[in-house]
Amino acid sequence: MATVVVEKQPVVVPVPVAESNLPPLDVTRPPPPRTNAIFDVVLNTYQSFQERREALGLRNPGTIDQIAKEVQRDVFLTNQTFSGLRAELNKSFSLNPIFQVSHAFAMGSQMLSPYTFLALYGTDNILLQGQVDSDASFSARFNTRLHPRFTFKSSVQIQPSSGMNPGGAQVSLEQDYVGNDFTAQLKSINPSVLEGGLTGMFIGSYLQSVTPRLSVGLEGVWQKPGGGMGPEAALSYAARYKGDEWIASAQLLTQGGLQGSYWRRLTDKVETGVDVNLQFAGLSGANAMMGGARKEGTATLGAKYEFSRSIFRAQVDSQGKIGCLLDKVIAPPVRITFAGEMDHAKNQAKLGLAVSIEASGEELMEQQDTIKPASPPF
Repeated sequence: MATVVVEKQPVVVPVPVAESNLPPLDVTRPPPPRTNAIFDVVLNTYQSFQERREALGLRNPGTIDQIAKEVQRDVFLTNQTFSGLRAELNKSFSLNPIFQVSHAFAMGSQMLSPYTFLALYGTDNILLQGQVDSDASFSARFNTRLHPRFTFKSSVQIQPSSGMNPGGAQVSLEQDYVGNDFTAQLKSINPSVLEGGLTGMFIGSYLQSVTPRLSVGLEGVWQKPGGGMGPEAALSYAARYKGDEWIASAQLLTQGGLQGSYWRRLTDKVETGVDVNLQFAGLSGANAMMGGARKEGTATLGAKYEFSRSIFRAQVDSQGKIGCLLDKVIAPPVRITFAGEMDHAKNQAKLGLAVSIEASGEELMEQQDTIKPASPPF
């Protein structure tokens, strides 16, 4: 009789498994290194701060010394007005690298030398500039961009003694660091350690964007002259607000000074600006660095008009001084500049006329459409 064997099948009971919300494990990525708990907290806080900082969309605010450049450099006649007759002959040899020379002749001016020679060479990372006058004064600049964010600047000025001018020499060293939303500067003038200690003037500034429109900063000055004199220090605060068609800035000196400026674009070709400079007496003990305790104020109003081939600037201040400057292009290589200034308080008037000729070859004019000019670190 045959025996039939029946194989029993195992019984499988389903067990519910809870779904996991954990991400899949990436076996190709090494695990993070184990660090100190305090360091992890600091690192996480810093990373979180940086993420929120980038989310604000902040831009670089510029530097404190250019916080009011739209008014003081673009609209006003600062460093542009002159007196007497002046003629300039400029020659450009190349665009990249930039190589230019200039010959300037002046007559009837107490501020300008009879003859000035200037040479400039620049690449995207280097700037070399030298200038020598007929009165033997010399100045030179050397700037280099060591990193896209870090720039080193240096300048030397030598002025011989003549008449009422005692002459002298000055050396300036400056380091600029440009971040995404801030700028830090450190500048030293005539630094030396040859007089038994550190002497010279040292200026440090920091300007930070806090919103897409508002930036704030501060600037500190420390100075120690030679001859055993004690050091002096000064501190100032700065703020800048940029609107759609206007810019307002202010600087407060703890020694007793306030400077405010306001720039506005009226039309595509018309700009205007106002600058107010106040000096107070007896605030925080004004020292010799700030010129001693005094109380005065000056307000200046200026306007700039841009035409198709000319630019006209005019300004008037509360001290009774009126000035204007007209810069007109007669032809592409010829430019004429007229400057006039009248001081009612001192009963003085100044007039200036300048002619500038750009002697560039035809080959260089053709290269302007094909070669991108260099951008030196000015």
